[in-house]
Amino acid sequence: MNRFDVAKKVGITGIIGNVFLFVLKIIVGIISRSQAMIADALNSAGDIFASFMTWLGNKISSVPNDEGHNYGHGKAEYIFSMLISISMITVSLKLLYDSMISIIKNNHLEFSWLLIAACVITIIVKMFLFLYTNNLYKRHKNLLVKANMIDHRNDCVITLFTTVAILLTRVGIYFFDGIVGIGISMWILVVGIKIFKESYNVLMDSAIDDESKNKILVLIRKHKDIKRIGTLYSVPIGYQYIVVITIFVNGNLTTSKSHKIADDLENSIKDKVDKVKEVIIHIEPL
Repeated sequence: MNRFDVAKKVGITGIIGNVFLFVLKIIVGIISRSQAMIADALNSAGDIFASFMTWLGNKISSVPNDEGHNYGHGKAEYIFSMLISISMITVSLKLLYDSMISIIKNNHLEFSWLLIAACVITIIVKMFLFLYTNNLYKRHKNLLVKANMIDHRNDCVITLFTTVAILLTRVGIYFFDGIVGIGISMWILVVGIKIFKESYNVLMDSAIDDESKNKILVLIRKHKDIKRIGTLYSVPIGYQYIVVITIFVNGNLTTSKSHKIADDLENSIKDKVDKVKEVIIHIEPL
Protein backbone atom coordinates (compact mmCIF):
# COMPACT_ATOMS: atom_id res chain seq x y z
CA MET A 1 0.00 0.00 0.00
CA ASN A 2 1.55 3.35 -1.08
CA ARG A 3 1.23 6.69 0.71
CA PHE A 4 -1.74 7.81 -1.41
CA ASP A 5 -3.68 4.59 -0.75
CA VAL A 6 -3.02 5.02 2.97
CA ALA A 7 -4.35 8.60 2.97
CA LYS A 8 -7.42 7.47 1.01
CA LYS A 9 -8.14 4.72 3.54
CA VAL A 10 -7.68 7.11 6.48
CA GLY A 11 -10.00 9.67 4.86
CA ILE A 12 -12.81 7.14 4.31
CA THR A 13 -12.45 5.72 7.83
CA GLY A 14 -12.53 9.24 9.26
CA ILE A 15 -15.72 10.10 7.36
CA ILE A 16 -17.51 7.00 8.66
CA GLY A 17 -16.40 7.50 12.27
CA ASN A 18 -17.13 11.23 12.35
CA VAL A 19 -20.59 10.90 10.75
CA PHE A 20 -21.52 8.44 13.51
CA LEU A 21 -20.21 10.79 16.22
CA PHE A 22 -21.84 13.88 14.74
CA VAL A 23 -25.29 12.27 14.64
CA LEU A 24 -24.89 10.96 18.19
CA LYS A 25 -23.64 14.24 19.67
CA ILE A 26 -26.01 16.62 17.89
CA ILE A 27 -29.05 14.58 19.01
CA VAL A 28 -27.85 14.35 22.61
CA GLY A 29 -26.75 18.01 22.63
CA ILE A 30 -30.13 19.30 21.42
CA ILE A 31 -32.09 17.09 23.82
CA SER A 32 -29.98 18.15 26.82
CA ARG A 33 -29.42 21.75 25.63
CA SER A 34 -25.70 21.43 26.27
CA GLN A 35 -23.67 24.16 24.54
CA ALA A 36 -20.48 22.17 25.06
CA MET A 37 -21.99 19.04 23.47
CA ILE A 38 -23.38 21.02 20.52
CA ALA A 39 -19.95 22.61 20.09
CA ASP A 40 -18.41 19.15 20.19
CA ALA A 41 -20.95 17.96 17.60
CA LEU A 42 -20.11 20.82 15.25
CA ASN A 43 -16.45 20.00 15.74
CA SER A 44 -17.31 16.49 14.46
CA ALA A 45 -19.11 18.09 11.51
CA GLY A 46 -15.91 19.94 10.74
CA ASP A 47 -14.04 16.65 11.02
CA ILE A 48 -16.40 15.09 8.44
CA PHE A 49 -15.64 17.93 6.04
CA ALA A 50 -11.90 17.63 6.79
CA SER A 51 -11.93 13.86 6.19
CA PHE A 52 -13.78 14.36 2.90
CA MET A 53 -11.35 17.08 1.82
CA THR A 54 -8.48 14.75 2.78
CA TRP A 55 -9.92 12.03 0.57
CA LEU A 56 -10.64 14.39 -2.34
CA GLY A 57 -7.38 16.32 -2.05
CA ASN A 58 -5.43 13.06 -1.88
CA LYS A 59 -7.30 11.73 -4.94
CA ILE A 60 -6.33 14.77 -7.01
CA SER A 61 -2.77 15.10 -5.67
CA SER A 62 -2.06 11.43 -6.47
CA VAL A 63 -2.66 12.02 -10.20
CA PRO A 64 0.76 11.69 -11.93
CA ASN A 65 2.38 14.42 -13.98
CA ASP A 66 1.16 15.11 -17.49
CA GLU A 67 1.78 17.59 -20.30
CA GLY A 68 -0.30 20.27 -18.61
CA HIS A 69 1.14 19.64 -15.12
CA ASN A 70 4.80 18.68 -15.51
CA TYR A 71 5.35 18.15 -11.80
CA GLY A 72 2.08 16.45 -10.98
CA HIS A 73 -0.86 17.70 -8.92
CA GLY A 74 0.71 17.66 -5.45
CA LYS A 75 -0.33 21.18 -4.48
CA ALA A 76 -3.99 20.13 -4.61
CA GLU A 77 -3.79 18.84 -1.05
CA TYR A 78 -2.80 22.30 0.17
CA ILE A 79 -5.64 23.98 -1.72
CA PHE A 80 -8.06 21.61 -0.01
CA SER A 81 -6.28 22.14 3.32
CA MET A 82 -6.94 25.85 2.96
CA LEU A 83 -10.65 25.17 2.36
CA ILE A 84 -10.68 23.04 5.52
CA SER A 85 -9.04 25.81 7.53
CA ILE A 86 -11.54 28.45 6.34
CA SER A 87 -14.48 26.24 7.32
CA MET A 88 -12.91 25.60 10.75
CA ILE A 89 -12.38 29.32 11.38
CA THR A 90 -16.00 30.11 10.39
CA VAL A 91 -17.44 27.38 12.65
CA SER A 92 -15.22 28.39 15.57
CA LEU A 93 -16.39 32.03 15.47
CA LYS A 94 -20.05 30.95 15.48
CA LEU A 95 -19.41 28.60 18.42
CA LEU A 96 -17.57 31.32 20.30
CA TYR A 97 -20.54 33.67 19.93
CA ASP A 98 -23.09 31.04 21.02
CA SER A 99 -21.02 29.99 24.06
CA MET A 100 -20.59 33.57 25.25
CA ILE A 101 -24.34 34.17 24.93
CA SER A 102 -24.90 30.99 26.98
CA ILE A 103 -22.76 32.39 29.83
CA ILE A 104 -24.31 35.87 29.67
CA LYS A 105 -27.85 34.46 29.83
CA ASN A 106 -26.79 32.06 32.60
CA ASN A 107 -28.23 29.02 30.80
CA HIS A 108 -28.35 25.95 33.01
CA LEU A 109 -27.40 22.49 31.82
CA GLU A 110 -29.20 19.62 33.49
CA PHE A 111 -27.02 16.62 34.30
CA SER A 112 -27.77 13.59 32.14
CA TRP A 113 -26.23 10.15 31.97
CA LEU A 114 -27.08 10.32 28.26
CA LEU A 115 -24.53 13.12 27.91
CA ILE A 116 -21.92 11.10 29.80
CA ALA A 117 -22.60 8.06 27.60
CA ALA A 118 -22.20 10.15 24.44
CA CYS A 119 -18.86 11.47 25.70
CA VAL A 120 -17.56 8.02 26.62
CA ILE A 121 -18.55 6.61 23.22
CA THR A 122 -16.85 9.57 21.50
CA ILE A 123 -13.62 9.09 23.44
CA ILE A 124 -13.58 5.34 22.62
CA VAL A 125 -14.21 5.90 18.88
CA LYS A 126 -11.66 8.72 18.65
CA MET A 127 -9.06 6.73 20.57
CA PHE A 128 -9.53 3.83 18.13
CA LEU A 129 -9.15 6.23 15.16
CA PHE A 130 -6.04 7.76 16.75
CA LEU A 131 -4.35 4.38 17.32
CA TYR A 132 -5.31 3.27 13.80
CA THR A 133 -3.91 6.37 12.08
CA ASN A 134 -0.88 6.47 14.37
CA ASN A 135 0.04 2.92 13.30
CA LEU A 136 -0.30 3.83 9.61
CA TYR A 137 1.70 7.02 10.03
CA LYS A 138 4.60 5.16 11.67
CA ARG A 139 4.75 2.83 8.67
CA HIS A 140 4.23 5.30 5.80
CA LYS A 141 5.13 8.78 7.16
CA ASN A 142 2.27 10.38 5.21
CA LEU A 143 1.65 14.03 6.17
CA LEU A 144 -2.10 13.84 5.59
CA VAL A 145 -2.27 10.78 7.83
CA LYS A 146 -0.29 12.62 10.49
CA ALA A 147 -2.74 15.55 10.38
CA ASN A 148 -5.68 13.18 10.88
CA MET A 149 -3.84 11.39 13.70
CA ILE A 150 -3.29 14.66 15.59
CA ASP A 151 -6.91 15.68 15.01
CA HIS A 152 -8.24 12.43 16.53
CA ARG A 153 -5.95 12.82 19.53
CA ASN A 154 -7.06 16.42 20.08
CA ASP A 155 -10.73 15.40 19.88
CA CYS A 156 -10.17 12.93 22.73
CA VAL A 157 -8.90 15.82 24.88
CA ILE A 158 -11.77 18.13 23.89
CA THR A 159 -14.43 15.53 24.71
CA LEU A 160 -12.74 14.79 28.03
CA PHE A 161 -13.21 18.44 29.03
CA THR A 162 -16.83 18.27 27.86
CA THR A 163 -17.30 15.30 30.20
CA VAL A 164 -15.86 17.34 33.09
CA ALA A 165 -18.31 20.18 32.34
CA ILE A 166 -21.25 17.76 32.48
CA LEU A 167 -20.08 16.15 35.72
CA LEU A 168 -19.70 19.57 37.41
CA THR A 169 -23.42 20.25 36.93
CA ARG A 170 -24.07 17.56 39.57
CA VAL A 171 -22.56 19.88 42.19
CA GLY A 172 -24.31 23.01 40.92
CA ILE A 173 -21.51 24.43 38.73
CA TYR A 174 -23.21 25.37 35.46
CA PHE A 175 -21.07 28.12 33.96
CA PHE A 176 -18.27 25.67 33.09
CA ASP A 177 -20.41 24.31 30.22
CA GLY A 178 -20.24 27.67 28.42
CA ILE A 179 -16.54 28.01 29.27
CA VAL A 180 -15.83 24.61 27.69
CA GLY A 181 -17.80 25.73 24.62
CA ILE A 182 -15.54 28.80 24.39
CA GLY A 183 -12.46 26.65 24.91
CA ILE A 184 -13.47 24.26 22.11
CA SER A 185 -14.21 27.14 19.73
CA MET A 186 -10.83 28.74 20.48
CA TRP A 187 -9.12 25.37 19.96
CA ILE A 188 -10.77 25.01 16.53
CA LEU A 189 -9.85 28.62 15.67
CA VAL A 190 -6.16 28.14 16.51
CA VAL A 191 -5.93 24.87 14.57
CA GLY A 192 -7.74 26.46 11.61
CA ILE A 193 -5.31 29.39 11.54
CA LYS A 194 -2.31 27.01 11.70
CA ILE A 195 -3.61 24.93 8.79
CA PHE A 196 -4.35 28.10 6.79
CA LYS A 197 -0.83 29.43 7.42
CA GLU A 198 0.82 26.13 6.45
CA SER A 199 -1.24 25.87 3.25
CA TYR A 200 -0.62 29.52 2.38
CA ASN A 201 3.15 29.14 2.81
CA VAL A 202 3.32 26.15 0.45
CA LEU A 203 1.06 27.76 -2.17
CA MET A 204 3.27 30.86 -1.99
CA ASP A 205 6.33 28.69 -2.76
CA SER A 206 8.01 28.77 0.65
CA ALA A 207 11.51 27.30 0.81
CA ILE A 208 12.33 23.83 2.10
CA ASP A 209 12.77 23.56 5.90
CA ASP A 210 16.18 24.17 7.47
CA GLU A 211 16.64 20.55 8.55
CA SER A 212 16.25 19.23 5.00
CA LYS A 213 18.39 22.06 3.62
CA ASN A 214 21.21 21.21 6.03
CA LYS A 215 21.03 17.54 5.00
CA ILE A 216 21.45 18.62 1.37
CA LEU A 217 24.45 20.82 2.23
CA VAL A 218 26.11 17.97 4.13
CA LEU A 219 25.69 15.65 1.11
CA ILE A 220 27.18 18.28 -1.21
CA ARG A 221 30.20 18.83 1.03
CA LYS A 222 30.92 15.08 1.04
CA HIS A 223 31.84 15.24 -2.66
CA LYS A 224 35.55 16.02 -2.79
CA ASP A 225 35.32 17.20 -6.43
CA ILE A 226 32.86 19.98 -5.52
CA LYS A 227 35.01 22.99 -4.71
CA ARG A 228 32.33 25.48 -3.75
CA ILE A 229 28.57 25.73 -3.27
CA GLY A 230 26.75 28.53 -5.05
CA THR A 231 23.01 29.07 -4.76
CA LEU A 232 20.46 26.62 -3.35
CA TYR A 233 16.83 27.30 -4.19
CA SER A 234 13.74 25.18 -3.63
CA VAL A 235 10.13 25.22 -4.88
CA PRO A 236 7.33 23.13 -3.28
CA ILE A 237 5.27 20.73 -5.41
CA GLY A 238 2.82 19.29 -2.92
CA TYR A 239 4.54 17.73 0.08
CA GLN A 240 7.89 17.56 -1.75
CA TYR A 241 10.25 20.06 -3.35
CA ILE A 242 12.24 20.74 -6.49
CA VAL A 243 15.75 21.79 -5.46
CA VAL A 244 17.96 23.88 -7.73
CA ILE A 245 21.66 23.93 -6.84
CA THR A 246 24.71 25.67 -8.32
CA ILE A 247 28.05 23.98 -7.66
CA PHE A 248 31.59 24.87 -8.69
CA VAL A 249 34.09 22.25 -9.90
CA ASN A 250 37.57 22.25 -11.36
CA GLY A 251 37.38 24.02 -14.72
CA ASN A 252 39.77 21.50 -16.26
CA LEU A 253 37.41 18.53 -15.75
CA THR A 254 35.85 16.97 -18.82
CA THR A 255 32.16 17.46 -19.53
CA SER A 256 31.61 13.75 -18.88
CA LYS A 257 33.32 13.93 -15.47
CA SER A 258 31.37 17.05 -14.47
CA HIS A 259 28.06 15.41 -15.40
CA LYS A 260 29.03 12.32 -13.43
CA ILE A 261 29.52 14.49 -10.32
CA ALA A 262 26.13 16.12 -10.84
CA ASP A 263 24.39 12.75 -11.40
CA ASP A 264 25.93 11.24 -8.26
CA LEU A 265 24.91 14.26 -6.18
CA GLU A 266 21.37 14.25 -7.59
CA ASN A 267 20.84 10.57 -6.80
CA SER A 268 22.32 10.97 -3.32
CA ILE A 269 20.00 13.86 -2.43
CA LYS A 270 16.86 12.16 -3.80
CA ASP A 271 17.68 8.94 -1.93
CA LYS A 272 18.47 10.50 1.45
CA VAL A 273 16.22 13.58 1.73
CA ASP A 274 12.54 12.53 1.77
CA LYS A 275 11.14 15.96 0.95
CA VAL A 276 13.06 16.26 -2.32
CA LYS A 277 11.36 15.03 -5.50
CA GLU A 278 13.59 16.53 -8.18
CA VAL A 279 17.11 18.01 -8.19
CA ILE A 280 18.39 20.41 -10.84
CA ILE A 281 22.14 21.02 -10.71
CA HIS A 282 24.00 23.82 -12.49
CA ILE A 283 27.77 23.26 -12.84
CA GLU A 284 30.17 26.18 -13.02
CA PRO A 285 33.95 26.05 -13.57
CA LEU A 286 36.15 27.32 -10.77
